[in-house]
Amino acid sequence: MHLAMEKSNSQNKCEGASTGLLDLVFSWSFRDVLNKDLYKDKVKRIPKVFSSTTQYTNAFKTPLVEETRASLCSGMESVGNAPACEISSIELSKDYKPPKEFYYNILTKKFTDFKNNGGHYEPEPGDIIVLSNIKPRRIEDLNRPGHTSVVAMVATMEDGSDMTRILSSKELGGSELLPKRHMGVRVFATYLINLITNTRIWKALHPDPIGVSMNLLLKVLQPNSHAGEDCTICVSGGNFSSVNPSIREAIDSFKLDESQKTAVFSSILMRKCSHKKDNVKLIWGPPGTGKTKTVASLLFLLFRLKCRTLACAPTNIAVLQVAKRLMDILSQSLKYDTYGLGDVVLFGNSERMKVDEHDELERDSAKCKGLKRDDRRKHWSEVIDQSMKRSNKNSKDQKYRSYDNLLSYEEFVKQRFFYVGERLAFLMKNLYTHLPTSFISLDAVKSMISLIELFNILRDAREKIGHNHKLTMKRNEFVQILKSLPEYFSVPILAYSDIQTIKDFCLKNAHLIFCTASSSAKMQTEGMEPVELLVIDEAAQIKECESLIPLQIPGLKNAILIGDDKQLPAMVQSKVAENADFGRSLFKRLATLGKKKHLLKIQYRMHPSISLFPNEEFYGNQITDGPNVKEISYCKNFLQEKIYGTYSFINVSRGNENFDKGHSPRNLVEAAVVCQIVVKLFKGKKVSVGVISPYKGQVGLIQEKIGMRYDSYKDSGFLVSVRSVDGFQGGEEDVIIISSVRSNGKGSVGFLSNHQRTNVALTRARYCLWVVGNGATLTKSGCVWKQLVINAKMRGCYYNADEDKDLDRAMTAAVLETEIDPAESLSSRLAGIQIRNGSQGESSSLSRNNFESKREKGSSIIGYRRW
Repeated sequence: MHLAMEKSNSQNKCEGASTGLLDLVFSWSFRDVLNKDLYKDKVKRIPKVFSSTTQYTNAFKTPLVEETRASLCSGMESVGNAPACEISSIELSKDYKPPKEFYYNILTKKFTDFKNNGGHYEPEPGDIIVLSNIKPRRIEDLNRPGHTSVVAMVATMEDGSDMTRILSSKELGGSELLPKRHMGVRVFATYLINLITNTRIWKALHPDPIGVSMNLLLKVLQPNSHAGEDCTICVSGGNFSSVNPSIREAIDSFKLDESQKTAVFSSILMRKCSHKKDNVKLIWGPPGTGKTKTVASLLFLLFRLKCRTLACAPTNIAVLQVAKRLMDILSQSLKYDTYGLGDVVLFGNSERMKVDEHDELERDSAKCKGLKRDDRRKHWSEVIDQSMKRSNKNSKDQKYRSYDNLLSYEEFVKQRFFYVGERLAFLMKNLYTHLPTSFISLDAVKSMISLIELFNILRDAREKIGHNHKLTMKRNEFVQILKSLPEYFSVPILAYSDIQTIKDFCLKNAHLIFCTASSSAKMQTEGMEPVELLVIDEAAQIKECESLIPLQIPGLKNAILIGDDKQLPAMVQSKVAENADFGRSLFKRLATLGKKKHLLKIQYRMHPSISLFPNEEFYGNQITDGPNVKEISYCKNFLQEKIYGTYSFINVSRGNENFDKGHSPRNLVEAAVVCQIVVKLFKGKKVSVGVISPYKGQVGLIQEKIGMRYDSYKDSGFLVSVRSVDGFQGGEEDVIIISSVRSNGKGSVGFLSNHQRTNVALTRARYCLWVVGNGATLTKSGCVWKQLVINAKMRGCYYNADEDKDLDRAMTAAVLETEIDPAESLSSRLAGIQIRNGSQGESSSLSRNNFESKREKGSSIIGYRRW
């Protein structure tokens, strides 16, 4: 059964903008998606230099298609654990236009009559889903004879409706995919992948020469080895006088070290430099060197200079980190309450960004939502008019149906003036907080702040004021300011605009915009104000082709890329695409070609004992330790035993790697050692602990053993996080425990030998780093881990796990547990024994008794508990 609307000719459909990426996806058959060699002969290695923009963009097209296929294949392979929902109705959309545009509106609901491992699915635009008349449990269900499966894409969520508009890969009319509950016909939608980012990349690879800017692309085709060097004229002081004195003072106030200060200052001067033609700058930020602080300081200064800047990062989390740091600086510098925040815009998927987990960002978000819900201009006018009329009316002119309803002057003030005042204060604060400064003058803001302060005085004093004339004076002062306010301020006419118009208004008038590189595609809409400068944080983690999205924004003059190409690059699903350097970043390519990187030279995270090896191995001893990490107070003894020093390699020789339930190796003995160390740390310690392993299998095993037992202790200061190396990039904890897993006689370590992955793992700890592994296996590996073991021995930091009695008991118990491998049930072991021994019942009985004895012995070891 084909998942597409036509038979595949995929290999001939990679070229040209006329064929969209979605068309290619819809053209694939089930067999095409699973075929790992489908584009193998078509994918060519991406060059390091390019002769033209056409060669440049063409180099990424087929690798992108192959990566999309691999991602879809991965989604199908894990379909049994994917989110899903039931479709209660399917109807033709108004956009339904065969023979290609098969648009439908669907209504979804949860299903509760059987288990859904992946959870309930809520469609989002760009999702690729599979419609089927069964809930697929395994990949074979998508191609099962007698059952129907059709691939579709979620197009939009219908405004004011629960309906979702989808684009199907083929006609659904007359198929079995029309829900008929009365006939027992049910239809399910199961999530596979989201295609939005890849679609945006595809569009960037087919640029419209009229609608985009190619200036910066021309600068990165084949940079020379001298590119990236700071302009000597500007940096030496020739342009220093052109920098606003307040900016110079701000740079000094950030308490940056010299390398950070130079990076910020040279970036500011880059805007006005007319001596050089290089418009792309690289800032190299190794772990702990204050990269985020440097970026936030730079963005703040650009904000002060009213330089329209776009700040991007590869993920929503990375964007939030920079935005949060910028808000910390900005909130302390605002002179008139929150006036000025309207010039800063953060946009993206609110659920993925999890803004509500960041208090200072969430507060502003909540205010903005409250403002949007109000018909702002109408509400603003009504409140002012109401205040004016009530203040000017003489109470004698008011008519009451009954004297029972007559209000005294004091009661009127309490019930009406303060009620209206609260609404007015809310609106004024929202207006000067969220409107761009170009739409609301400082004089207007000062008046609004005065009104709010005056109102607060009246509100707080209402129980204390004993004479009416005092209240009248305050009221008259309030009214006088309120009367003058409309003379120099009017609300932008957005009262009856839709949400998208309001968003466009915010984007067009902001000075500083935060978003992911992918989401920056929204900045290319018609009528958008030009962006002068692009800042990409974590630039070494973005595929080069994804960087093309923000690099093509109209009006762009300069770009600053901040990152560390010695850490992990972007993740790539396809081995074929990975071997073609599809995951390589623009930062990495330019650095490889010799473009100068401005190095942040001082690290403030790791104790010197921890930073010593990675500095020597990965950074050529170019990094120095900050004064804070050299202080005596930075040396923490969380555990008293010598084995738990600031830096230790803990040798576990009794463990064995296994590949249970998948292809990712696990090591039960190492997991037991790690969990026992966490138990020891838990005893009365306020400490954040990170457990890292390069392998998902080991991460899952340790997570399973630890469970949620420590979750309730977060408030008391004990936190445990277990993640893969990839998941820990950018993070840091007080104590890091690394489980290297590999334990074999050949010295085989697989992708553990990757320098970038090793670098990330070794640079996450502040006070203590404990590496748990098989020293003999790692020494035989001949890779960076061999050097790590040798280095630990030379420094006297190499210990055997059995030197700690608690670890020795945990290992003994784990060894016995592996001998009665829980992956193999008792019945299956005994069945195997019977087959081998045939009718030799005595031998079988003996083996069974030995097996039971081992199990009892393992359970009775003192101090050992099954996790």
